[in-house]
Amino acid sequence: MTLHRNARTCPASRELIARRVVDQGWTLTAAAEAAGVSVATARKWARRVRGGEPLSDRSSRPKRMPGRTPPEREQAVLSLRSLRMTAEQIAEALSMPPSTVSLILKRNGQGRLPRLGQDEPERRYERGRAGELVHVDVKKLGRIARPGHRVTGSRATSGYHRKAYEQGWEYVHVCVDDATRLAYVEVLSDERPATAIGFLRRALDHYRSFGFEVERVMTDNGNAYRSTSHAAACRELGLRHLRTDPYTPRTNGKAERFIRTLVEGWAYDTVYGSSAERTAALAGWLERYNWRRPHRGIGRRTPMQRLADINNVVGAHS
Repeated sequence: MTLHRNARTCPASRELIARRVVDQGWTLTAAAEAAGVSVATARKWARRVRGGEPLSDRSSRPKRMPGRTPPEREQAVLSLRSLRMTAEQIAEALSMPPSTVSLILKRNGQGRLPRLGQDEPERRYERGRAGELVHVDVKKLGRIARPGHRVTGSRATSGYHRKAYEQGWEYVHVCVDDATRLAYVEVLSDERPATAIGFLRRALDHYRSFGFEVERVMTDNGNAYRSTSHAAACRELGLRHLRTDPYTPRTNGKAERFIRTLVEGWAYDTVYGSSAERTAALAGWLERYNWRRPHRGIGRRTPMQRLADINNVVGAHS
């Protein structure tokens, strides 16, 4: 039940009004004054209780709708929609107003045509062991050149030269374990192969400190990950390198979703005076993400709790 924002009563208070009148012998006037409603309102709820009717709001939909599109007509619209016809094409074929066709499609959850090949939902995958697969990606963030008006409170633009404030980019390298969602993040100056390899080595050391080794790494098709030096580093580290199909970022979706959480909760959530201040705040945010923030995708557990759960299961079967 959804009450409007100015509602004076709810089902509990309605029952209280009615019971005072019906069971306790209060007058309608007294019950109405005690609840702060009109006598007509008190009479309505008392009448419903006497008649055994529910105290929830009734639908405002009329009992009869002579102008509503017949069910067989709606079925014809949906049948044509299954042939991937647009609302305008369906309206022309059935001699119906396009607005009526659009309402029918929206009411039945077919307001937008799915992409070809995407009619069935894709199956989610999740590795069973920590370190079996980690997802690596990079997010570019513009460097903060100077505190903006949200920090200073001033919108003055005197002395402002655009080129003086074009500071370039910072590159946030992220690594997320597939099974536990345990994350490791660094803010680096570029995304060259040497930088990506150094980050990967430190990420492996980080996960090793939690008692597990990484077996596979998944990346997109960025230049750093297609380089021969990165391939050699993976062979040296004993990693199997997996790359996503071109133009299919959903394959690396756990890293993509983590980056969205990262920028919303850390990069863009707070007003920073400088890039250094933003980078300094990363460690605290990451500690909360790994240790205290429940993750809906892993049963409302934190990554560290999920790691403990997996270790307990592995220990029980070893």
